[in-house]
Amino acid sequence: MRYYIIAGERSGDLHGGNLVKALKKHQPDAVIRGFGGEFMEQAGVELAVHYSDMAFMGLAELITNAGKIRRYIRKCKDDILLYKPDVIILIDYGGFNLQIARFGHKMGIKVFYYIAPKYWAWYQNRVNWLKPYVDRLFVILPFETEFFKKFNWEADYVGNPVLDAIKAHQADAAFRRKHQLPQDLPCIALLPGSRKQELQNIIPLMIKVAERSPNYQFLASAVGNLDRSLYQGLSDLRNVTLIFEDTYNLLLNCSAAIVTSGTATLETGLLRVPQIVVYRTSWASYKLAKSMMKVPFISLINLIAGREAVKEMIQSDANPDKVSKELGRILDDNSYRQEILEAYDQIIKTLDTGSASENTARLMLKYLNQE
Repeated sequence: MRYYIIAGERSGDLHGGNLVKALKKHQPDAVIRGFGGEFMEQAGVELAVHYSDMAFMGLAELITNAGKIRRYIRKCKDDILLYKPDVIILIDYGGFNLQIARFGHKMGIKVFYYIAPKYWAWYQNRVNWLKPYVDRLFVILPFETEFFKKFNWEADYVGNPVLDAIKAHQADAAFRRKHQLPQDLPCIALLPGSRKQELQNIIPLMIKVAERSPNYQFLASAVGNLDRSLYQGLSDLRNVTLIFEDTYNLLLNCSAAIVTSGTATLETGLLRVPQIVVYRTSWASYKLAKSMMKVPFISLINLIAGREAVKEMIQSDANPDKVSKELGRILDDNSYRQEILEAYDQIIKTLDTGSASENTARLMLKYLNQE
């Protein structure tokens, strides 16, 4: 069986890598190629393009880079034609993968979608753009099955792959010693994101918060495939330590976290670290997104909880005064902290339905064998 798999950013690459491992466990002779990153490559995917070449954030940024994105879509289509896969597996990355879904359907190739685009968040009728071109849809959030039913689309809920990754993680007992962290200061996690635009928007805020809190040790999560100069303002501070490619151990050693909205908010919650969700983007992207939003929250952790389990500070609210005040409350108010942890426990209970990667791999193979 020949698979072509496409992930356009870091979390999709992680979950794609785990899915590939599960597929290969059941089908060792599977041949897999696609767009992705290190996790997928380590799992056995032959990469045509690394996702870092095409990771853009925000509606305005997508518009200004439209020409570059079109070139990658063309490259992907050409590569699929040469490779001749039996099935295309798409992972999130809605705009790009919509084009590939249409192309795959036109070429008579089976199309599976794992981790559906977040159409429930805004412009929900886009479901009708995608539905005709996808043979099977696999979703990872419990409320998504009901959402897609409104459009007469039966989706398989497979569990959440973030919980899989956290369950599989082996904590590093030597983490503090390895990074020479002080034992007498509380550690605060800074998760600025994994895209260049995210870092440019959020790191200035994180620098100011760290400067105001010299009695805390801040651990900033960094990714190796971005230019290190993007982190320079943080790394210049005496009470900030950059930690590369080790976010889970970083979080496990922290008492609180400041997290850019995205998959990291869910990871932080599942690791039971009280957090503040922050988000800043260009004025144009924010205005466009706000006008289209159909949900009351931007963070996965609050959307799954169905309420404000953690504070979200967006655009002008994402400022040093408000973030520092909320950080102090998380660290000093034990009852408030406990409320957050109890919300996390309920989310973990809701999501824990076995291995998402294993469930998805089995269903994919079942459907392929049937058809």
